[in-house]
Amino acid sequence: MATSDDTTPARNWHKATYTTERGACVEVSEGPVTGIRDSKNRDLGALFFPADEWAAFVRAARGERL
Repeated sequence: MATSDDTTPARNWHKATYTTERGACVEVSEGPVTGIRDSKNRDLGALFFPADEWAAFVRAARGERL
């Protein structure tokens, strides 16, 4: 379940691996709760997911089977 609550603990933001200089900039903070935010619009907040949900999303995005 995703939330946009900025009070959820997240730290050590880093740009996602596929971030490009021309746009599509996403920052991720991984941990027990994983945060996702737009690096160009940080003031819009972030979405937070439990680590297991984030890991499942990454596996699916990569086309990996469970």
